[in-house]
Amino acid sequence: MDINEFAVLKLFAIGVLISVGMIRGLSASDSFSTEPTPQVRKVCNESRLQWEVEVCGEDFKQDMTHIDPQNWCNLTHFISEYHLFTLCTETKSHIVDCYWPNPLVERYIIRIHKHFFSNCTIEQKVWVDPPDDTLTILILIPVFLTLAMIGLVVWCSKRSDILA
Repeated sequence: MDINEFAVLKLFAIGVLISVGMIRGLSASDSFSTEPTPQVRKVCNESRLQWEVEVCGEDFKQDMTHIDPQNWCNLTHFISEYHLFTLCTETKSHIVDCYWPNPLVERYIIRIHKHFFSNCTIEQKVWVDPPDDTLTILILIPVFLTLAMIGLVVWCSKRSDILA
C-alpha cells in the first residue's frame, strides 16, 4: 500500500471516529427536551412594592433637602442622589418579584418629578427663517458650484487627448 493511500485512510478513519463521537455527544435525545420547561414566576406584590418605593422616595426627599432649591434644575447638583433613587426603586422592584420599570414605579417617579422639577422647564427657542437675501445666497452657492463642477468635467473630458 502506498504511503499517501495509508495517510488518506488514517484521516478517513479519524474523521469517522470524530463524527461518531460528535453525533453521540450532541444527540437530541440526550441533551434537548421537547417538553416545555415550566418556569415558576412569583407574582408581583404591588402593595409591598408601593411601600418600598415610598421608602426610596423618602430617602430621596431627605437627600434633596441638603441641596439648595435654586439648584434643583441643575442635574450636576443632584445626579448622585437621583441615581441612588432610581437604583433603589430598581432593587426594591426585583426584591418583590416585579419587573422594572413598571407602571407603579413610573407613576411614583412622575410624582417625584412633579414635586421637585416642575419649575425646570426650559424656554424653547423659536427658530425663524433667515432673511430672504441670506436664504437666496445659501441656495445659489451650491447650485453654481454644481454647475461649475459639471462644466469642468465636460471640459476635461473633451481635452483628454491634450491632458493625457
